Amino acid sequence: MGNCLNSSSAKVDATLSSRTSGMSKVGSKISSSSGPSSTTISTYSGGSSSIDSVSTPRSEGEVLSSSNLKPFSFMELKNATRNFRPDSLLGEGGFGYVFKGWIDELTHLATKPGSGMAIAVKKLKPEGFQGHKEWLTEVTYLSQLHHPNLVKLIGYCSEGHNRLLVYEYMPKGSLENHLFRKGPQPLPWATRLKVAIGAARGLAFLHDAKDQIIYRDFKASNILLDADFNAKLSDFGLAKAGPTGDKTHVSTQVMGTHGYAAPEYVATGRLTAKSDVYSFGVVLLELLSGRRAVDKGKVGVEQDLVDWTKPYLGDKRKLFRIMDTRLEGQYPQKGAYTAATLASQCLNKEPKARPRMSEILASLEELQDAKNASKDHRTLSSPVPRSPVGHHRQRRSTPTASPLPTPRQSTSQVR
Repeated sequence: MGNCLNSSSAKVDATLSSRTSGMSKVGSKISSSSGPSSTTISTYSGGSSSIDSVSTPRSEGEVLSSSNLKPFSFMELKNATRNFRPDSLLGEGGFGYVFKGWIDELTHLATKPGSGMAIAVKKLKPEGFQGHKEWLTEVTYLSQLHHPNLVKLIGYCSEGHNRLLVYEYMPKGSLENHLFRKGPQPLPWATRLKVAIGAARGLAFLHDAKDQIIYRDFKASNILLDADFNAKLSDFGLAKAGPTGDKTHVSTQVMGTHGYAAPEYVATGRLTAKSDVYSFGVVLLELLSGRRAVDKGKVGVEQDLVDWTKPYLGDKRKLFRIMDTRLEGQYPQKGAYTAATLASQCLNKEPKARPRMSEILASLEELQDAKNASKDHRTLSSPVPRSPVGHHRQRRSTPTASPLPTPRQSTSQVR
């Protein structure tokens, strides 16, 4: 959820900033002072992008009437989730609760668990005005944006005070779950690369649309994974139409998630597509290291992933020091170094020096190319240091999206 950081206390309001975990990472977020007003969005159809300019309506009635989404009744979703039973709960966040449900693929009527199509139903807390704006923004964007690497919004419920969203169910949950929480098996190198490529395709699609979309909250918890670990971006409440005409940026209230937001955006409120590129660089570091962008459980410089990794990203001999120990050295030296170099470019302090997402995607696809992979099957021969307690001793809460300090406000308040 996109929520406000209290500048006087630097504490995020728990009623708005809590994030759902796993499949619940389908929540939306948007600044209370910003939102899509009039923009055109390009849609995906088949194997290539097709441009479909659509003026974004302003009112809820116009948004819902112009969407091609399935309007569900509250009773239909109540039945699909077995009355929102606790054992159907996938997660809880500032937006509300997310439940797993089952519906018939053709009629969209409720079916017995295990039959038909699995769905994720997000139920808005009625007292949250901010949540309602985010709910509407989510409908606005995802009803018009269609791409294999964006989560699919199936329908909605707007009945009385009830506001719900219905998504495709993503069985592997979020990237965050696989990277930072204990599991039977860590993500292998090839899967991490596959996830990075899928996420990059999603961002590149948004950035290269006829009317550019800036995602604004790219992070591991917003990357959902299907049964084959194909990545899809979720949570579009913070999405913002990019600059038009001769404008170089969009000025907004600073929104995002601590550790992922680009420093120039935090400092000035000037938003560009390169802000997303910076966030992608942070996630790439998370994929390499298996560590969170911000981890208060670490000591000193290791609390901030970007600061900790910088000295090692450009040194082939020292790179192993920041690589995820759970990989046990099972990754190609050349591939890891190329990915680290790419992450370093994304994190350049000068936004204009950062590569475009289409360029990043091309570089990652080269890494995945069989010919390139066959050139280097070596794994690191250097001993991989193991922490006595490991990276994942404690379960960390998901970093929350929030309006970061306003322009010229000290960034020391960002946690």
